[in-house]
Amino acid sequence: MRLTEGSPGSRILAFGGYQPANVLTNEELAVTVDTSDEWIRSRVGIASRRLAGPDETVVDMAVAAGGKALAASGLPAADIDLVIVATCTPEVMIPNAAASVATRLEILAPGAYDLNAACAGFCYALGTASDAVRAGSARNVLVIGAEKLSQWVDWTDRSTCIIFADGAGAAVVGPVTEPDAAPGIGPVVWGSDGGLADKICIADRRSFIHQEGQAVFRWATTALHPVALAACERAGVNLRIIEAIARKLRAPQALVADDIVHAGNTSSASIPLALSRMIERGDISSGDAVLLLGFGAGISYAAQVIKVP
Repeated sequence: MRLTEGSPGSRILAFGGYQPANVLTNEELAVTVDTSDEWIRSRVGIASRRLAGPDETVVDMAVAAGGKALAASGLPAADIDLVIVATCTPEVMIPNAAASVATRLEILAPGAYDLNAACAGFCYALGTASDAVRAGSARNVLVIGAEKLSQWVDWTDRSTCIIFADGAGAAVVGPVTEPDAAPGIGPVVWGSDGGLADKICIADRRSFIHQEGQAVFRWATTALHPVALAACERAGVNLRIIEAIARKLRAPQALVADDIVHAGNTSSASIPLALSRMIERGDISSGDAVLLLGFGAGISYAAQVIKVP
């Protein structure tokens, strides 16, 4: 058996993000549910969120974000040979979103599949894309997180309608080409706890998102810091972490992405969308080390360290 030559490492070439135009503020939510701006901010830190229009689909948003990432990478569409869409909210299960996205971006005959790990979806997809590049299964990969959570939210349930939103984020992953260059994507550290699957779930096709927020919060703030620490140790770099576990990782000086304040929780889109906006604003620079950490329904979780393209 002859193996295709792979790469000693992988890197992110570019990011791209997309948010729908429709903004829903806390004050507007308070008109229809028993809540207030102060109550929402104090519990989840969100001031507003973006919602897709009734005719705007997960594929539409994925195409918008993926197109931006592809343009920023400088690669032609013909150079992409694998497309992965991380999503837990597709309008249909068949066909997969990835093949439709590829066709609309004029990427011809790539490998294409969807991946569902909820809020950890982008980290899972990035890890598998990196492995594909290193193994030689793909040369360049378009990785997209896209969600339309608004279609699965009960807008009379204040425990969930204040949190979730819509959007998409994308990254182009390619090989490390310089012989002595360090990899730009560190090893992924991932896992799951199916015993907590009922804490974040959609029971059936007729149901909405159910979340036991306090249980999830307690689990996250006690169980995730070893995952983040392991990802940093495997990558051998300094820490960039989320606020809830910063003190446990002894990194109180870390820059924390706060995109959720005006974007809401967009599940698998949250990480690439936040990074694309931070790069645009100049909050982070090329070469900076960033810790990505996602966790959510499943319960599935994953973390890895990347270098900003």
